[in-house]
Amino acid sequence: MRARRRSRRQRLTFFVSLGVIVAAIVTTVYVARTRTIAFNFHLQSASAPNAKAFDHFDFSYYWLATHGQPNLPIHGQAAFLVDMDSRQVLWQRDAETSRAPASLTKMITAMVAVDDAGSLTRMVQVTSQATNVVPSVMGLTPGESVSVQDLLYGLFLDSGNDAAEALASGIVPRDRFIRQMNQKTKSIGLTASNFVTPSGLDAPGHGMSAHDLAHTAAYLDTYYPQLAAIAATRDIAIPATATHKAFYPHNLNPLLGSFAGATGLKTGLTDNAGGCIVATATRGHRHLIAVVLNATLHSAADATTLLNYGFSVQPTQAFGPWASTLH
Repeated sequence: MRARRRSRRQRLTFFVSLGVIVAAIVTTVYVARTRTIAFNFHLQSASAPNAKAFDHFDFSYYWLATHGQPNLPIHGQAAFLVDMDSRQVLWQRDAETSRAPASLTKMITAMVAVDDAGSLTRMVQVTSQATNVVPSVMGLTPGESVSVQDLLYGLFLDSGNDAAEALASGIVPRDRFIRQMNQKTKSIGLTASNFVTPSGLDAPGHGMSAHDLAHTAAYLDTYYPQLAAIAATRDIAIPATATHKAFYPHNLNPLLGSFAGATGLKTGLTDNAGGCIVATATRGHRHLIAVVLNATLHSAADATTLLNYGFSVQPTQAFGPWASTLH
């Protein structure tokens, strides 16, 4: 008799537990489908205080599917044009293939450096190894102590490989920094990127896709506004101090002086990558990103063509609660 009563209690407990589990699943599915506010997954980095969610910038191809794309005279082997506000892709060519990205790599380098430093005023001591990289140098000298902010000016404007190496080895060990670059790509949702150097100099296994580069630019512009502001600077004079000489970075991005509304972001050139550019521009309340890869002597012209086309059309607002979070 006691055994039968115990068996009945066990069966009752099982069915009650099963009912609770089923109710929890049904509730979770209902909330997920009807919720109007995005779930928040807080970033651990204090350097990106506005990054309230792991924003993977899921660009929509709805516009292309419904409107197609014109036959623009683009020379680049890969290209990507996206409207940041609607997150609609407006034009693309071989956007998912990983290619040598040259100094476009430095967008990730800059974000990881800021993550590690915690403050743009942090001082970094320049090592002799950091100054051995050529070409394209900020002009650092071994033993100098330079702030993270000033190194970032050299990184974005001069495309200084020495600035990249100084940032990669002056805050944490260099091998750890490279690991962090690859971890950063995963955390923000890049799928066709891998880093071997902080500068973007050609190296086996080092690559990014045009899609990933647009994603990186969108992430930097949205969650690292201080870096976007540096990238938009055409010239700056960094005065000499007791710890370093004077520097005069000049921005290599030709669109800043030739395209109305250009705001950045980075140029690049190596033997394997050819001429490359990630170009951002704002007109009115529109924010566009154009990526051009392997278009030596034509990258700026290609970006101009893409941006002009982008501003000539009005993409449909993408669906999703994140659409209103962009600036």
